Amino acid sequence: MRDPLALGDDALIAAQRLAMWCARAPELEEDVALANIALDQLGAARLFLSCVGDEDELAYLRTDREFRNVLLVELPDADFAVLIAKLLFLSAFQHLNYGALAAGTGQLAEIAAKTVKESAYHLDHATQWTLRLGDGTTLSHQRMQAAVDEVWPYTYELFEDVPELRAPWLSTVDGVLTEATLTRPADTADSWKPTGGRSGRHTEALSYLLAELQVLHRAYPGASW
Repeated sequence: MRDPLALGDDALIAAQRLAMWCARAPELEEDVALANIALDQLGAARLFLSCVGDEDELAYLRTDREFRNVLLVELPDADFAVLIAKLLFLSAFQHLNYGALAAGTGQLAEIAAKTVKESAYHLDHATQWTLRLGDGTTLSHQRMQAAVDEVWPYTYELFEDVPELRAPWLSTVDGVLTEATLTRPADTADSWKPTGGRSGRHTEALSYLLAELQVLHRAYPGASW
């Protein structure tokens, strides 16, 4: 994936979702960790969006049809397990994609060289929580498995432009799920594969998210501190 707008939108919407967990995480330390990951994603979003135009205008003045993020990042987090499943799948993808971009040249390569280090931490954090929940109590296992099952169909969209990354991504994710005693949903020819985010066709969840993200900027256009 080399489209800076799509890369920036993935990170921006992921950051907003993560920020919503401030003061809601199961532990105080996790509040801090999720806030830091959200800031990392926001920082990446700013860098990628700046390649396209004014980062504030792109974040605050576009409609949902103009965003190019995958559906995965806009999905509401029904519980903490869903949050962790999304973070595991997204960070595993971002780490591979940023690594591939960093091996190239130009502005995207320079940005990717910075963000790939942060994505490695995000992946490790999500991995540790997946293991903790999946191989924990009976209830935590059930909820983590339900989260994996719910989120899995949305992972296919990640690889529409970079199919070559699917195999190494599966290798990473399969290793985590197996160690966590979780079952990876089967990939079949008739598997449901929701799509449309890259072309601006989103779920209603994005509209609600953008309403909260953009309300201050739209209410006071041109305002500054």
